[in-house]
Amino acid sequence: MTKNISRKKGFVFKTYEAPNQSPFEKLFDVFKELITHTSGDFDEAIDWLRELDKEYKLTTPEYTVDDFIEDLKKKGYIREEIDPDGNGGLAITAKTERAIRQQALDQIFGSIKRSGQGNHKSKSPGIGDEHTGDFRNYQFGDALDKVSMTESLKNAQINNGIGNFRISEDDLVVEETLHKSQMSTVLMIDISHSMILYGEDRITPAKKVAMALAELITTRYPKDTLDILVFGNDAWQIEIKDLPYLKVGPYHTNTVAGLQLAMDLLRRKRNTNKQIFMITDGKPSCLRLPDGQYYKNSNGLDKHIVNKCYAMAQQARRLHIPITTFMIAQDSYLMQFVREFTYANQGKAFYTGLKGLGEMIFEDYETNRKKRIRG
Repeated sequence: MTKNISRKKGFVFKTYEAPNQSPFEKLFDVFKELITHTSGDFDEAIDWLRELDKEYKLTTPEYTVDDFIEDLKKKGYIREEIDPDGNGGLAITAKTERAIRQQALDQIFGSIKRSGQGNHKSKSPGIGDEHTGDFRNYQFGDALDKVSMTESLKNAQINNGIGNFRISEDDLVVEETLHKSQMSTVLMIDISHSMILYGEDRITPAKKVAMALAELITTRYPKDTLDILVFGNDAWQIEIKDLPYLKVGPYHTNTVAGLQLAMDLLRRKRNTNKQIFMITDGKPSCLRLPDGQYYKNSNGLDKHIVNKCYAMAQQARRLHIPITTFMIAQDSYLMQFVREFTYANQGKAFYTGLKGLGEMIFEDYETNRKKRIRG
């Protein structure tokens, strides 16, 4: 007698259960967000953490904020520091800076898996180290290590038979490979006052994107180069480790100075592939004159300043340096400036809110970066 067993298929719905995290890990995730918002100020971040703890009960009697601080010390995330006035305090370490960059990478590029190679494929086959699975006949000058012995021996057997086996040049085949190109990138970050104007915090998301991009390139594209600069009244270069501490200043927006420095940095690179990413939310409003004085006009798109920007865009085009502008303001007259700037460079422009900024930077970096969008 057989027994019928009924098996049902379907979905099972249950209450969401958060990943099992230790008390330290839960607080550390919040702490990394706070330390980014406070531009690396440990004391301010801890003050905010205590306030959040009061409201949301982040800790327990068994594990308090003070216990968390002690664990930060033991794990090497913070250190004692003496300021020039002789006062002591706590500051984050390079280990924390790296953790913040990794968190930014997970947040913005989280769906992308890392690759150990870390290079960018070009569109055409040639001499390289990325196998395509396609074969072609051997040509004089091909490297011997590119010859596919398995396919070549098979051809020799087919052409000459097994009994009188011999292999000739006509039997040889080469596996196609893709050339992997290097890229030199300069990331420009606008730190003019408008990045925190009207109660909107635009600098924190911009920093997150910069940190994520830095972590992406240094881990996935180790052969590439990344230079980061900030621009306000002037432009200056910063290090990757400086990103968490970046603050907005009482500056106008000297886009020309930023572009000049970016191109100076790229001229020193031997790579043929070069590009500029520019994150900005405001109109160009400042120039430094030859005599060292500043010409400023924050009321509108000053024709003299704008024409200088267009000239810089054209100069970058002549140097084969595409500029990708990420415009995070929605004013129609500013968007029109970006369109004309992009047309002058034959580069790219994205008009976006802050939420999509990181994803679009990644898509532009990862896919065909030589594609030109005419504004």
